[in-house]
Amino acid sequence: MSALVHARADDARPGLRFEDRTWSWAEHTAEASARAAWYAEQRTGDGPPHVGVLLENVPEFSFWLAAAALGRFVLVGLNATRRGEEMAADIRSTACGLVITDATGKELLEGLDLGGVRVVDAEATSYEPGPLPPDDATVDDLYLLIFTSGTTGAPKAVRCSQGKIATYGYGMVQRVALTPDDVTYVSMPLFHSNAVIAGWAPSVAVGATIALRRKFSASQFIPDIRRYGATFANYVGTPLSYVLAQPEQPDDADNPLQRVFGNEGAPADLERFATRFGCQVIDGFGSTEGGISITRTPETPPGSLGVGVGDIRVLHPGTEEECAAAQLDQRGRLTNPDEAVGELVNMDGVGGFEGYWDAEEDTAARGRDGRYWSGDLGYRDDDGFLYFAGRSLDRLRVGGENFPAAPVARLLTRHPDVVEAVVYAVPDPVAGDQVMAAVVPAEGFDPERFAHWVAQQPDCSPQWVPRFVRVVPDPPRTPTGKIVTRALAAQRWEAQDLWCRDGADLILRPFTSADVVALQAEFVAAGRTLM
Repeated sequence: MSALVHARADDARPGLRFEDRTWSWAEHTAEASARAAWYAEQRTGDGPPHVGVLLENVPEFSFWLAAAALGRFVLVGLNATRRGEEMAADIRSTACGLVITDATGKELLEGLDLGGVRVVDAEATSYEPGPLPPDDATVDDLYLLIFTSGTTGAPKAVRCSQGKIATYGYGMVQRVALTPDDVTYVSMPLFHSNAVIAGWAPSVAVGATIALRRKFSASQFIPDIRRYGATFANYVGTPLSYVLAQPEQPDDADNPLQRVFGNEGAPADLERFATRFGCQVIDGFGSTEGGISITRTPETPPGSLGVGVGDIRVLHPGTEEECAAAQLDQRGRLTNPDEAVGELVNMDGVGGFEGYWDAEEDTAARGRDGRYWSGDLGYRDDDGFLYFAGRSLDRLRVGGENFPAAPVARLLTRHPDVVEAVVYAVPDPVAGDQVMAAVVPAEGFDPERFAHWVAQQPDCSPQWVPRFVRVVPDPPRTPTGKIVTRALAAQRWEAQDLWCRDGADLILRPFTSADVVALQAEFVAAGRTLM
C-alpha cells in the first residue's frame, strides 16, 4: 500500500471529498505524511507499533489509513458501535499504544480500563508538514488489524498485510473497471474490511476520487450520489434493501451511479436496485479473513452465491467427506439438506487469510491441513453453483426436517413490507426446534397475516413457516449493519412485540405473559428445562 500512496503524492486531481471540502490526492498524501511523522516522534516503548482509530468516516480516518502505509505502523480499526468493556477489551487485546479519536469517541472511552493506552483527540492535534517517507515497506508488513463482524461470536482481529490490501484493491479495480475518472462513494464504516477493500484501497490504486459519508443513510444515499457525482459505491449486507424501502420517485434512475459492488445483499433486491436506479449491481461472497471467494456469473441462478474461485468444496462439518449435490425441486427448494449442507472449504489453501492477531489456536483451526475452513455453511447444485446456508450453527430441525436458516430468511425478505429478516431456532417443548423469525418492517407491515403469506409461497416447506415472529424496527447490529442474530436468539420468548401462531393455524396473534407461563408448563411436562 505504501507504493500506492506514494503514487498519489504529485497527483493534483481530486482525491477526497467530504461534505463541503475537497482535498487533492497530493494534499491527501501530505496530510498522511504529516501524521506518519507525528507518530514516529510520539511513539514510546518497545511494544508493537499499533494505533487504534476510533472515528466515523471522516477525513482523518482516510489520512491515518494512508499514514499507516507510509509509516509502516499498524492501524487497528475500532468498532464505534462497541461499548464499555467490549470496547476496552478490543483496544487492550490488539496492543494499541495509542488511540486516535474525536470528542464523540472520547466520551465512549471515558472511565474505561485501557491498560494505560494514550487517547489522542485528532481534532485538537496539530501535525507539522514533513517530507514524504521513503517507500521501503514490504508486502509482508503488517498494515491493518480489522475485526470480524461478530455475527455469531466474539469479533476477532484479522491480520492484513500491506501486500494483501494492495492486491485486493487492485483486484477490485479489475472487477469493477474502476478508473481515475470515477468517484467512489464510501458510506460503509472504514474500520471494516468491506469499505477498505471495496472502496478506499481501489480508489487509491487508480486515483479515483473518494466521497466519504460519516454514516450510511438510506434516505441520503441517492442525494449523496448526485451531490458528489458518484459513479461507484460499495455495500455489505442490507443497505440496498433500506435504500429500496425509501419512497419511489419518478427520477430515481436519473443519477450518475454506474456500478455497485458488495457482499451478501438480499438476492431479491439486487435486480430491483439495478432496475430502479439504473446501474449494475455486482454481488459477491467473502469475509474479512479472505480465505474464500465466490463470484457471480451471468448464469448464476436466483438465490445462488455463484461459483467458487479455485477449488471450493462443501464438506460435512468436521470431516473431509464431500457433501452430495443439492437436490432442488421445481420451486428451487432444497430437498436433501442432511446430505447436501456442509462447511465451505477452500481446498487450494488459506487464500488471503494471514491469521488472527494473538490467537494461534483460532488461526490454526481456520487453516488446518493446509486448507481454509470458513465456518460458513453452504450447498452446491449439480451445475456447481454454491448457495449460502448460514453460519456454523444456523441449522434448525422442525418436525423431523433438518434445514438451514438462510433460505428461509431469503424467502421472508420477499414480502413487500419486510425490509430485512433473520431466522433462528428456539427449542420445541417436546423435541427439536421451532422457527422464530425477526423482521424489520416497512410501513404497512401486518404481522397477523404474515404467516399466511409465507405458507402461500410456492417454495416454502410447511416446516419453514415461523411459529414465532418478532417485529424489530431497530435490531442490534454489527458495525457493517448486519443483524446480530445471536443477541436476538438469546432473548427467545422474552422479546417485545412478539407474535405466535397456534398449532396449524396460520394467523399470528400477540404472544402474552400467559403464553410464557403455558409454555413453561409444556417444557416441565415434557421433562425439559431449557427455556
